[in-house]
Amino acid sequence: MKTRWPGLMMAAMLAGCQPPTTVDDAWVRLPAVPGRPAAAYAILSPGSSDDALIGITTPAAGRVELHESMNGHGGMAGMRPLQRLPLPRDRTAALKPGGAHAMLFDLTGDLRAGGTIPLTFRFDRQGDVTVAARLVGAGDPVPE
Repeated sequence: MKTRWPGLMMAAMLAGCQPPTTVDDAWVRLPAVPGRPAAAYAILSPGSSDDALIGITTPAAGRVELHESMNGHGGMAGMRPLQRLPLPRDRTAALKPGGAHAMLFDLTGDLRAGGTIPLTFRFDRQGDVTVAARLVGAGDPVPE
């Protein structure tokens, strides 16, 4: 009887070598009016395996929701909630103004432009990835 053990070990080792999902250039647009929500953006790269963003958390907000901007009836802009954002392998996705983004409700602490807050991105396959997101003032230019 021929064993498949070496082949199975090689497959397991290669599976562990796949590049992880990464989060880059995370930033948060602070609200112009106190008490209103902030919006979070970032560049997401799933590596060589399909993944999905399934949530974001931060100690700087009471709750965080994933949303997608859309044009409604009569050209009115609006948002709809997203339960997950699919991330096809080897493609970069962006949480950006006018597209998919996160809304941070019930902000806590003394949040000021120029500072940072931790954002934990929860992925279906990768798990949690925590990054420091730059805080940008309501009237400041969009980071590049």
